[in-house]
Amino acid sequence: MTKRFAQPFIAALALTLSLGASSVSATLAPAPVHSQTLLDVVTALQQGHYNQVTFDDRLSSAVLDQYLSILDPERSYFYADDITEFEAFRSQLDDDILAGKSNAAFVIFNRYQERRSERIDYILTQLQHAEWDFTRDESLPTSRSEAPWPDGTAEMNDIWRKRLKSAVLSLKLADKTTDEARDILLKRYKNQKQRIEQAKNDDVFESFVNALTHEFDPHTQYFSPQGSENFEINMSLSLEGIGAVLQAENDQTKVVRLVPAGPADKSGQIKPADIIIGVGQGEDGEIEDVVGMRLDDVVGKIRGPKGTIVRLEIIPADAVDRQKRKIIKIERNKVKLEEQAARKRVLELTRDGKPYRLGVIEVPTFYIDFAALQSGDPNYKSTTRDVEKLINELRAEDIDGLVMDLRNNGGGSLREANELIGLFIQRGPTVQIRDATGRVDILGDFNPKVAWDGPLAVIVNRLSASASEIFAGAIQDYSRGIIVGNRTFGKGTVQTLQPIDHGQVKLTHAKFYRISGDSTQHRGVEPDISFPSLYSTEDIGESALDKALPWDQVRPVRHGRFPSLSPFMQQLIERHQKRTEQDPDFVFMRKQVAHLAEQKDASTLTLNETKLRAEQAKNEAWMLQAENERRAGLGLPPISQLSEADDNLPTDEQGRPINPEAEAILAESGEILLDLINLSISHTASNLPRRNSALPAE
Repeated sequence: MTKRFAQPFIAALALTLSLGASSVSATLAPAPVHSQTLLDVVTALQQGHYNQVTFDDRLSSAVLDQYLSILDPERSYFYADDITEFEAFRSQLDDDILAGKSNAAFVIFNRYQERRSERIDYILTQLQHAEWDFTRDESLPTSRSEAPWPDGTAEMNDIWRKRLKSAVLSLKLADKTTDEARDILLKRYKNQKQRIEQAKNDDVFESFVNALTHEFDPHTQYFSPQGSENFEINMSLSLEGIGAVLQAENDQTKVVRLVPAGPADKSGQIKPADIIIGVGQGEDGEIEDVVGMRLDDVVGKIRGPKGTIVRLEIIPADAVDRQKRKIIKIERNKVKLEEQAARKRVLELTRDGKPYRLGVIEVPTFYIDFAALQSGDPNYKSTTRDVEKLINELRAEDIDGLVMDLRNNGGGSLREANELIGLFIQRGPTVQIRDATGRVDILGDFNPKVAWDGPLAVIVNRLSASASEIFAGAIQDYSRGIIVGNRTFGKGTVQTLQPIDHGQVKLTHAKFYRISGDSTQHRGVEPDISFPSLYSTEDIGESALDKALPWDQVRPVRHGRFPSLSPFMQQLIERHQKRTEQDPDFVFMRKQVAHLAEQKDASTLTLNETKLRAEQAKNEAWMLQAENERRAGLGLPPISQLSEADDNLPTDEQGRPINPEAEAILAESGEILLDLINLSISHTASNLPRRNSALPAE
């Protein structure tokens, strides 16, 4: 699957150069302010970005390719002849950019607008007059991102004929009649026709500049004044919204991450990588199709007053059947800091007839109330202060070990990550930060106070990022505890917002490194023991982002280490594997991962209704059988349809549905920690840090 840079909305660019007889008069052109703005962005990139990129013909060529990919990622608007004409810009864009010129971008965009209009007119004509034969054996490629550009009108029409047929068939499988599907698609494409005329010069300029910034890294971005104003609200929906970070991907709206303790997160119904295809207002408002809609328009429909209901039609990321739709209901609300706070529970396990109590602390994000801190409030909230309090409460409950749960923690305050590590070690370095000049700063814990010196496990997954990776990496480098779960996200870069006269630039200006010298960038933190994951590294994580900065190393920092876990590691892995070979939840997860991988390998989608319905029925039957096998292993009654499993999930103290796979991962993490405790006891007390142990100097 080809990865692309996601933009808040698709717009484009222009040029005063004639591209031949087929060219149309430009309807959009650079504004006078754009010239100085482009120069300001170039200055910011050259002086402040971590990645030093030379403005030369190589960069010019890459910007052209990236810009064409932003506009036409599936190669279904531009013709091969258009691309040939655009070759005149391939070695010109770097010179234009350094001169503050964006004319070429607008020429390309105006041609794109012309081609979009042609395609929509074709589709609207087909929708009004065409009849579809769903008995024919033909198929549609699942992706055209690497396909040749269409040679002429006949080839282009055939691509769009099949795309339209697939859209109608997909709606039929979602229980719509052909006439209902026709009406939905007519409305969709008429709306797109109207939006063609709504593109603004700033939209076009912003997209072109972001084709440039993307060549530095995927987290560097230019925001126009309007984009700057809407950045936080549009991207997080945190102000009376659902608490989800969204991005545009082709014609669809994709969930990137959930705001911890936000309405979407607490609902348990939506996950990162899910696709939103429809939005409805209230309990019974009509679901409005949002495929092909600008991201800011989709966000506007999802956002709304606190206490109101929004209904979303989604394609779940883990659906074994990509034709399957699901409608969920979320009550809009504001995210409160206290709801994002760390929380504890006690996990009770039995081993060889002996009961054990393991403390579990879930850390949704690394937070700190800076306003309260700066005002001198001695009771300001922060991750470290809250976790220390919870550890003390758990110690009073006589726990045998501690599990730190950092699953889905996207990061936050670097200060808090550093101080949280300090709760588990006496003193020492925690993370290294290298800037664009090559200077390396070392942060560390200089407070000898330790909140917990007993057995420790840390759970991470693919959505554990940034500050979470710093914490997990340091615990691993010190051999302070065992890391379990999945490879983390791999975001090891630091961004800052730099205002300019016309908008602002988000710049990557530094990279994180572990005290071992390894970067957390791109590779993330590899757990000591890995669990099955439904999040593919091809779809989620830094390695899934085009032009992500590479993994590299700096010099390691001298630091102490706890007694190594390596003498036990092979036994820990073998015990884990033996235990989970028969565990119904882990068997189910492994089957699901393998089945999803098979589905993603498919390169074409059939347009034969009988075959597609058979595939859908086969997938549903497979999932139902796998779920019932899991339930049988757990001693639960079978279900007759998959929705029964979702409808009967237990909830936690905050009313959030409890995911059985997530609970199974937590339970197995506890079992691994018990293995570590018992192996340590059976060997020698010095092999594992115990209460009142000291960190030996290297």
